[in-house]
Amino acid sequence: MLRYRVTNADGKRVEHITPIGLVRQFPKDRDAWREVDRLGLGVRINDTPGPGRASFHFLAEHYLKADFGSDAVRPKSTNTIPIVEHYVRDYLVKRFGEIIAEDIKPLEIQKWLKSLNETNGLAWTTIAKIRGLMHRIYKIGILHEYVAQNPVLHVETRSKSTYRAIIITPAQTVSILKSLPSPLHYTLVLTCAATALRSSEILALRWVDMLWDERRIRVSKRWAKGEDGETKTDASDGYVPLHPVLAEHLRAWQQQTPHAKPTDFVFPSLKTRGRKPLCSSVFVADYLRPAAKKAGVHIEDGQRFGLHNLRHSLSNWLVNKAKVEPKTVQGILRHAKIQTTLDLYTQEDSDETRAAQGEFLTAVGMSTTVN
Repeated sequence: MLRYRVTNADGKRVEHITPIGLVRQFPKDRDAWREVDRLGLGVRINDTPGPGRASFHFLAEHYLKADFGSDAVRPKSTNTIPIVEHYVRDYLVKRFGEIIAEDIKPLEIQKWLKSLNETNGLAWTTIAKIRGLMHRIYKIGILHEYVAQNPVLHVETRSKSTYRAIIITPAQTVSILKSLPSPLHYTLVLTCAATALRSSEILALRWVDMLWDERRIRVSKRWAKGEDGETKTDASDGYVPLHPVLAEHLRAWQQQTPHAKPTDFVFPSLKTRGRKPLCSSVFVADYLRPAAKKAGVHIEDGQRFGLHNLRHSLSNWLVNKAKVEPKTVQGILRHAKIQTTLDLYTQEDSDETRAAQGEFLTAVGMSTTVN
């Protein structure tokens, strides 16, 4: 246990205790103190440095407390916090921790970010996130008057992702469904394909979320780290349509499942007797990927493919084939910005682009009939 004194709101010095770990993990004092340093606790509890003399380590730990801890204005999801802490402590603090924050130069930052791609092999999208976090650390530091300027403002990086999701056709979806004899798996894939729910959202569904009379499904939480959590964004918290055909399949599954009470999971783990939802990663590896390959979907070894691809596929089909208004598709996917729907979830369709080109050639008086 780390024991230290702080000044409370009344000006009195009071003792605080922070657990560090078990004795068997840290058998000697120096092991425990090393863990204190790794967690940045020394920076947090010691006296605040004067303006302009804060180390980057202090600034980073202050940011984690102000933006992610008990002082945060907007609470962050349980999924986000460990990822941010990893980027901050294992990359930013590791590189700049002991340097006075105001002594770090923009060019120094930019060269380091470039090296993360060339030497460490990090994707530019990840590097852009690290840059964004460093920018936010300085912004919070300026807000609390620990530093006067933000060197990251002058730093550039690339952020375009090279990732292209595998898109499957409705015909391939049908083939996948035919390869899933289990009614649990069949209904899960059908529901995901028709609603574009995120994997974490569909796993969190209970039967009480099926609003049969209103013909919609309530989405108010997601399953993360073994428990219910808040939805990914404010826009995600809402409803998705429940077509009568889909409702019929869901009702058929409800009649078969041993866990059909209002508070039971719609897609339960039978192994845990319904105490938890089905494990997405296991289902994808054991059932969905093999079924997709059997349906003719080309998936290379190590290439990402899972329930999220059904979300991409619905968006792509609705915009390119069904000609549904992008704003409507945005509402179905519950994206906060329509650019996300159009730029990230909808790919160029070669049939559509060829048809558009043909319309232009016709308009200029050229025959588009090929002998």
